Amino acid sequence: MVNVVKGSLIKCDPAVKQYLVYLDETLAFGEKFILHNLDEQHLFVQISAVPMIKEKLQEQIDKISYDSAQTK
Repeated sequence: MVNVVKGSLIKCDPAVKQYLVYLDETLAFGEKFILHNLDEQHLFVQISAVPMIKEKLQEQIDKISYDSAQTK
């Protein structure tokens, strides 16, 4: 029997992938959003989790980014 799962393929660098794996393990959604860890640059995730993934990545980017225009 074949199992069909609807999902989204994410291609990212290894550092971002590690962050997503960390989120998958630590966030309390009741179920994990990573369906398959394909290789060092690809993840297959639930479609419903894509907006949350984008939001969490943007939050992380905002934390580590420096905007020199704000200091003037």
